Amino acid sequence: MATQQEKAAAFRALHEGDPFVIPNPWDAGSARMLAGLGFKALATTSSGLAFTLGRADGTVTLDEIATHVASLTEATELPVSVDLENGYGPAPEDAAKAITAAAEAGAVGGSIEDYDRDDGELYDRERAVERIAAAAEAARALDFPFTLTARAENHLRGNPDLDDTVARLRAFEDAGAEVLYAPGLISAEEIKTVCGAVSKPVNVLAFSRLGLSFGEIAEAGAQRVSVGGGLTWAATNGAIEAAERIIDAGDFSGLGSPGRVKEWLGP
Repeated sequence: MATQQEKAAAFRALHEGDPFVIPNPWDAGSARMLAGLGFKALATTSSGLAFTLGRADGTVTLDEIATHVASLTEATELPVSVDLENGYGPAPEDAAKAITAAAEAGAVGGSIEDYDRDDGELYDRERAVERIAAAAEAARALDFPFTLTARAENHLRGNPDLDDTVARLRAFEDAGAEVLYAPGLISAEEIKTVCGAVSKPVNVLAFSRLGLSFGEIAEAGAQRVSVGGGLTWAATNGAIEAAERIIDAGDFSGLGSPGRVKEWLGP
């Protein structure tokens, strides 16, 4: 089994090589499936995890995310980065605590965003930077290179101000973030603008509205591409369609079989 230090080094190295996709499993089984398909690292999805608990996004606790991370790191040897939302609290100390908890659960990376879901508002830039600085300090205190991702949430929260997004990402870079992320960019031009404005690797969220291939996103400058809850909803929508056939027409033809999954789950 790879040690946490080895996973951390491998994860950091991915950000220094060719652009790569980091898919988002929603549970241990999907993590093992994605590892079996050949991906090199995994990232959690807050919305996908909340769904497995029967709840809406933004309602998961730090203890629950730690349990989830432990289950993923036990299921696969791949490096795991964690969607830590806003750090589960508004204070810089909350962001720092979230980084430490994720690391203790087995993660080698994690993201902190600048949006307070409880209050429904973006933190002002100065406060957002203070929170990233505290998270970076907590990451540096670990005995392995924890990769901190800083998220600027403007484009997901009704404020698609690209200039402000760039200013926030630059400030997060100065505060110690190793990866920068503005989920919700909707064009190659926006991706190019963001990537050209910072010196650290940029993560881009792939989703159907974006309409770009991995190659096109990478060509625009992204180093890392994640899919958020997209795989969760692809799997869930497939299950809904099969279940609707059953309840509407007594048709079981939509049911699947384990197939290749058995290869990844073992005896």
